Amino acid sequence: MKRAAIGVRMHSGWGALVVVSNNAGTVEVMERRRIVITTPGARGGNQPYHFAKGLEFAEAERFLGDCFVASQRVASAAVRDLISEMCGQYHVVGSAVLLTAGRPLPPLSKILAAHALIHAAEGEFFREAFSKACEGLELSVTGFRERSLDECFQTTFGKAATRMSQQISIFGRSLGPPWTKDQKMAAMAALVVLANEQG
Repeated sequence: MKRAAIGVRMHSGWGALVVVSNNAGTVEVMERRRIVITTPGARGGNQPYHFAKGLEFAEAERFLGDCFVASQRVASAAVRDLISEMCGQYHVVGSAVLLTAGRPLPPLSKILAAHALIHAAEGEFFREAFSKACEGLELSVTGFRERSLDECFQTTFGKAATRMSQQISIFGRSLGPPWTKDQKMAAMAALVVLANEQG
């Protein structure tokens, strides 16, 4: 059975997810989809911190906790379904999540008082919900800082890195859209996870 890894670049309530395999330096994309990890119609679903800003502090804490549990549950179901679809042909050995280079977040009271921090917290919220979902399914999770990804890819694959990177860049021609920066970075990160898991 071929080994594969999941890569994801999260946004507010959704992420660009790819599943890749590496056959002796030839990259294969088995799956590519938009994964939604919010409950349809839930209040504040895609922007929970924006919504929480209008609540009393204790209620905001409760609301965010409930939203996190709900997002983790939805993400878990989506990843479980994905792994089950791959079953029989591919063994998913790990997952990669793209991270920003942001500083650690301050306490909630300070986050809710600053619009820029609200945006940063929401990004972290959905990355964390996806990561926890994977961990709950006993799937290893590796975080990659976006700005360090190219260097990490180069270190992992050495001389083969340029050729593999070119393969990733032109997948859009055969797969069709969407094949943007989201999918390319997710694929690169997943390939590094795959290489490390095989090592």
